[in-house]
Amino acid sequence: MTLSAEDFVVHEAELIDDRRWDDWLALFAPDGRYWIPLQGAAQADADSHNALALEDRLLLELRVKRLHSPRAHSQHPASRCQHVLQAPRRLPAAAEGGNTVRLRTAFLYVESRGPQQVLLAGHCVHTLVPGGPLGWLIREKRVNLLDAGQPLPAIQLFV
Repeated sequence: MTLSAEDFVVHEAELIDDRRWDDWLALFAPDGRYWIPLQGAAQADADSHNALALEDRLLLELRVKRLHSPRAHSQHPASRCQHVLQAPRRLPAAAEGGNTVRLRTAFLYVESRGPQQVLLAGHCVHTLVPGGPLGWLIREKRVNLLDAGQPLPAIQLFV
């Protein structure tokens, strides 16, 4: 089954909401990364400033393994989340060119653990390359939080 790039981005968020970590991780290219810049959309690159998260495939695998572990203290009770997405919008092609597709998707994200909830807003920029059983793989998922520079509570899952 091949999805449009836009449907692929929506599917990615649904996998996170459904706690299907292994299926979500399988969406990333071997060189894929998950990046939450500390300065949000104002940050030009990952090298010039710190990040809230900058994880390659290996670090993502370790986080998924921790989420599966019954000994993960931060997951008692388990965290849950819900993404509310605007329709993904295609952006101009990046320097990678070729068949690379970039999409911008505004979101509201709610993460709940026990009685506590965290609400985050912002937009994601997905850089997708052809591949995988759904037709696409994530080369980069950049999460630009609206208030990235402000103190944030611990985020247990994936925005």
